[in-house]
Amino acid sequence: MDFKHIIQNIKDSIWTFVDNITDPNSRQKMMMITTVSIGLIILVLLLLMLWWDRTPSNFTPVDRAHSMASEKQHNVVIGYTSTATLITISKALLNKSGGYLSNDVMPPSIWMDNIPNWEFGVLTQIRDFSRSLRNDISRSQSQSLEDPDLAIAEPQFNFNSESWLFPATEGEYKTGITALESYLSRLSDIEQGDAQFYARADNLADWLAIVEKRLGSLSQRLSASVGQVRINTDLAGEPAANQSTPTALERMIKTPWTKIDDVFYESRGTSWALIHLLKAVEHDFADILIKKNALISLRQIIRELEATQENIWSPIILNGSGFGLMANHSLVMASYISRANAAIIDLRSLLSQG
Repeated sequence: MDFKHIIQNIKDSIWTFVDNITDPNSRQKMMMITTVSIGLIILVLLLLMLWWDRTPSNFTPVDRAHSMASEKQHNVVIGYTSTATLITISKALLNKSGGYLSNDVMPPSIWMDNIPNWEFGVLTQIRDFSRSLRNDISRSQSQSLEDPDLAIAEPQFNFNSESWLFPATEGEYKTGITALESYLSRLSDIEQGDAQFYARADNLADWLAIVEKRLGSLSQRLSASVGQVRINTDLAGEPAANQSTPTALERMIKTPWTKIDDVFYESRGTSWALIHLLKAVEHDFADILIKKNALISLRQIIRELEATQENIWSPIILNGSGFGLMANHSLVMASYISRANAAIIDLRSLLSQG
């Protein structure tokens, strides 16, 4: 076919397209096809949003640790369950339905905010526990050397959670998981002692102190969903204390209505991660907890946090007034978290006793 025929075919195609546009019947068909196509795209995006709006299933830390040890031919030693649980939680963050959504910039995940906030709650606990593992639990004393694998893992999990390109967040977190797996492998090797997990009361208390602050902050933010006038107690109990700038004696604290569901799902993610870490800690620190008569206290904390994972039957997070006609999901969540936090304070007190 020569060049003239090609040009003629292009012209014929253009005129056919113009005739179809100008023809009322053809226009109607095109509009119908376009409408159906848009409807199908919206339906697919809605189905994806429903599928991705799912959190990972719960697991039993002890069973998962033994399964991992059997698969990798490891010895289950002190600290194996806690480290394996941290790895499992980290992998669940990246491999759940829809994958990691916090750094997505394309539909439909860019329209979803519940799961990204849930992810940030889980990530906060991963960061806190990996930091405690690096700075306290894996070291015999303050002057001892830090573990080389944990020195890699801890900063990797503190990488920007919303970076989608160069480098992507998922790649940085996978590097952290690989370092944790290397530490776990060395920890399980009973023939070498360079990787350790010291299940001591002070190490557990130090990590619980961080958890206490996290839960306390979440409880305050959840309670502020209805707005509260709070007395400034920043310097209470310390007459010689001072602060950089003066603040009002009373402050109005209220979470913006656009952030209420964000705080709720962050709390839900935090609680999900904590439930599994606490169950792992219950196993690895069992001797200490029994000696301090603190095992029941730990189990009560877990039970309070498990209540935060009940099914949500409302399509939206409601923000009714405290004693009004409508429910306030934030206040219900704050109740469970506050009780868990109070139990953690009691548990730290038991651990500090001789």
